[in-house]
Amino acid sequence: MKQLHKQASVNYRRDEEMPATQYSPKTLKHPRSLPRSINYLFREQRLLFVLVGVLIGSTFFILQPSLSRVGPSEARPAVTSSFQSYNRGSSGIFQRRTVSGRVPADLGRRRLRIVVTGGAGFVGSHLVDKLITRGDEVIVIDNFFTGRKDNLVHLFGNPRFELIRHDVVEPILLEVDQIYHLACPASPVHYKYNPTNVMGTLNMLGLAKRVGARFLLTSTSEVYGDPLEHPQKETYWGNVNPIGERSCYDEGKRTAETLTMDYHRGAGVEVRIARIFNTYGPRMCLDDGRVVSNFVAQAIRKQPMTVYGDGKQTRSFQYVSDLVEGLVALMEGVHVGPFNLGNPGEFTMLELAEVVKAVIDPSATIEFRPNTADDPHKRKPDIARAKELLNWEPKISLKDGLPLMVSDFRNRILNEDEGKGL
Repeated sequence: MKQLHKQASVNYRRDEEMPATQYSPKTLKHPRSLPRSINYLFREQRLLFVLVGVLIGSTFFILQPSLSRVGPSEARPAVTSSFQSYNRGSSGIFQRRTVSGRVPADLGRRRLRIVVTGGAGFVGSHLVDKLITRGDEVIVIDNFFTGRKDNLVHLFGNPRFELIRHDVVEPILLEVDQIYHLACPASPVHYKYNPTNVMGTLNMLGLAKRVGARFLLTSTSEVYGDPLEHPQKETYWGNVNPIGERSCYDEGKRTAETLTMDYHRGAGVEVRIARIFNTYGPRMCLDDGRVVSNFVAQAIRKQPMTVYGDGKQTRSFQYVSDLVEGLVALMEGVHVGPFNLGNPGEFTMLELAEVVKAVIDPSATIEFRPNTADDPHKRKPDIARAKELLNWEPKISLKDGLPLMVSDFRNRILNEDEGKGL
């Protein structure tokens, strides 16, 4: 009994010695917890981040009422946009139907990123100048088979210009808005050696499809062959020898047009087709076999001007700046084409020789040689469709444009001796 009483008293004293907090369901906060919180706030610049957050939030709530006062109709004026679909008209020209929509007007005309294949060539370099002048970014693709770096050297320091040495018969990956496909030798001397119409066109159409770019094919009046219709309209299907010496170019361009329309109809690629007639001007290749460059170079060098056949074949000659205006009008317009781009002024080869003599050397002589195979007897464009739908027609006559070309050729032949011996 004594032992039990002693044990109970020990337990009682132990309970009295235990702190009261031992039995509290929630321990009271330590009186020093507030200073610890302040130390935590100041440690590692946490206070600075809090103040920055408060400042950003305050700025938003100050500006938000002024933004909300701008109604939907006041925020941005709108202009008409359009969705396109294409139908063939009774004239054979593919035309685009438009369905009006609304887009913000302040978007304006954005700077475009444009590829020009063959951009170091005669026509291509003038087109590049036009696009750069209006403010676009231009990427030139050229393998320099007929193109020259000298045609573009004045643009080398321009930040919106880029030059890529590349052959379009091999694919290339780029992000662009428009593709002007000019790459193809255009004179008999060159295209018989290196016909590149089909594969180059196929690769550029593939690029246009992949990136959603608008594609313009520069075809040729040679698709009409030796025409039985005069002047030639876009609805004329031509008279071409499919196995002749010139067929690699004639049929190549016809195939390129076919591929272009197939990609348009089957893959939804937005396309344009231009059929270019004889063009002349500065930067043409010397001694490339084309009649204007031949006559001018021969007259400057005091050589007889070579006329093939009887000289009664006719051609129409447009100055290069007129062609460039037509190409841009076609690309920026709403019609697929094809469109004839040429000057309807018609000259026989003998008449052209007389004009060249009058400009360069009245004492120049003419030498007749046998005519070449499949040489067309007549060539003259009907440009009524281009006038009506593109609001385009050539402005520079042969007598006004030829002196500009002669000045360029004289400088290159006499000062640089370019092309001598070719």
